[in-house]
Amino acid sequence: MNTRLGVLLPTNQSQWTDARRLVGFGVQAERLGFDSLWANDTLLGARIEPLAMLAALAAATERVTLGTAALLPAFRRPVTAAQELASIDHLSAGRLTVAVGAGFPGRSEPEYALSAVPWERRFLRLDETVALWRALWAGERAFHGKVLRFDDLPESTPSFRPGGPPIWLGGASPSALARTGRLYDGWLPYPPDPASYRTGLDAVRRAAADAGRPATALTPALFVTVLITDDDQAERELDAYCRATYGRPYDVVRTIQAMVAGPAERVAATLAGYVAAGAEQVVCRIAAPTLPAQLRQLELLAAIALP
Repeated sequence: MNTRLGVLLPTNQSQWTDARRLVGFGVQAERLGFDSLWANDTLLGARIEPLAMLAALAAATERVTLGTAALLPAFRRPVTAAQELASIDHLSAGRLTVAVGAGFPGRSEPEYALSAVPWERRFLRLDETVALWRALWAGERAFHGKVLRFDDLPESTPSFRPGGPPIWLGGASPSALARTGRLYDGWLPYPPDPASYRTGLDAVRRAAADAGRPATALTPALFVTVLITDDDQAERELDAYCRATYGRPYDVVRTIQAMVAGPAERVAATLAGYVAAGAEQVVCRIAAPTLPAQLRQLELLAAIALP
């Protein structure tokens, strides 16, 4: 597969007994040739917080990109988050990529309530938070948005790289596609088929062109759930994973998300289909329930998808 391949860390507490072994998982992924390591973000369920996970990996790895897939900035104070992200950018010597999102209707409203942030205008709040981060990293001392306003910003930790780490947007609604093209450095969706991916990427690139940005300004990526297993177990194992993760059956989740399980050849062909549709980076979430099973899958995935 001629693309960059990454893997999501299994940070959910149900998947590990010793959280320190997650660092070993990341080190093993780097040794196997994976290009990137990712941590996701939610307040629903016990897990290792993503920025803490990436800070630990910054010291233990040397080459891989470290990313969030995806970070929900509404859960954090924006000025504090800017400092945390800049710190990880420094600790990793510029290997950080920040994919962000605004949450999911029907699931994320309680998380917003816990964070004392209104659900309304969440997309505007997200875009302004990213703009504020970039202003802080550049040393600006004021920010005036419609939702976020600061007249006297303190001196903040600058980013390791001028302009800050790349910031990608997840989501595939018409609004998300347009905002990605105008404002973000990459796109990380999970559409259920390659045709949907191609259509969305075309829309992102049109929005970028309308904003006077070159197509090369954005990285097209994909978030996909994978499991290499016997054909007769594939749907049953994905169904168990979807019910444990979302409380919904596989037949429902697969209409929304990119998911593939089965023999290695099927998984490889599915990933290749998205690459043919334009994905340049693929982030794989492994649908395995335990860390030992995740490690076995990591080796199987490397064998089919890495040079």
